Amino acid sequence: MKRRSLIATMSAATMMTLGGVGYAAHRRGRNPYYRGPQSDHFDGLRFHSPQQPADKELGDLLRWQLSRAGEAWPRQFPSPYPPDKPPERSKALRVTLIGHASYLFQVAGRNILVDPVYAKRASPLRYAGPKRVNPPGIAFADLPPIDVVLITHNHYDHLDGPTVARLWQEHQPVVVAPLGNDVILKSYDDTMAVIVRDWHEAVDLGGGVTAHLTPANHWSARGVNDRRMALWCSYVLTGPDGVIYHSGDTGFGDGAIFRDARARFGAPRLATLPIGAYEPRWFMESQHMNPADAVDAAVLLGAQEALGHHWGTFRLTDEGIERPAEALAVASSERGGTVPFVAMRPGQVWRA
Repeated sequence: MKRRSLIATMSAATMMTLGGVGYAAHRRGRNPYYRGPQSDHFDGLRFHSPQQPADKELGDLLRWQLSRAGEAWPRQFPSPYPPDKPPERSKALRVTLIGHASYLFQVAGRNILVDPVYAKRASPLRYAGPKRVNPPGIAFADLPPIDVVLITHNHYDHLDGPTVARLWQEHQPVVVAPLGNDVILKSYDDTMAVIVRDWHEAVDLGGGVTAHLTPANHWSARGVNDRRMALWCSYVLTGPDGVIYHSGDTGFGDGAIFRDARARFGAPRLATLPIGAYEPRWFMESQHMNPADAVDAAVLLGAQEALGHHWGTFRLTDEGIERPAEALAVASSERGGTVPFVAMRPGQVWRA
């Protein structure tokens, strides 16, 4: 069953940067995705991150848009790496960037997709919104048997409903998402089985691999009235290949989420961290790390190696297309190269 767009006129860029303050849903006092007990990060209507700053308002968005002086992107930004054709299974840890924030993790013989987006636009609309400037680093037809799909949150550049529905129809994977996102996913295919968990809960993925949901400094929205009504998360994978830390979107905050992850799970063998969509800083800092933040996060995690994503595929913010990779190189050098950190491109493969 296909889902109709929740909105007809708002731009996708607006949706992913502001999302809407949720006045109508607040007046009704109803959350359309999740009903559960209050907690230290759920007030009965909306979720919130630790020490989360106040939501951006329409005036903030207008201020940004009216003063916007972003660097133009090219229409095409082809990857230097040919599309990967991964093996059906891999005993050794193998990681391929599909594009933006979409990865294939091949871990202990399991094939795990994180935030798979194959849409041409990261948008609720087919004819407007951020358009892909390079093809996926693995063609959909070349995907190996998919055992697991992990969703970090519901923004359109991370939750591509039609793609997840197609994966469900063709592979029947275990689908894992934070609280409330099952309602969104099942609206694309009501036969889909979705396991939802809260922060600090876990799911056994088979093969000795466990996915742990951990906090992230971010937010969620699919429409104009549902801001922060579905949870968001980072993931820690534990298993025979060691600890892997993956963050979809997050601000750095005070660094506590990274220190806490290390204290709980140990230093990761690999950390995959976002490095793009960070300008203007006054608007984006609370929700998206810049490359210097990402290096600091990798150091706090104690990661042996790090991979950078969330850049170079969909233009969401003001920085130029190559600036995240350039800034990452500078930040890594300034911090003495403590953690080897690669700005990944679609089709690029990292091997243990």
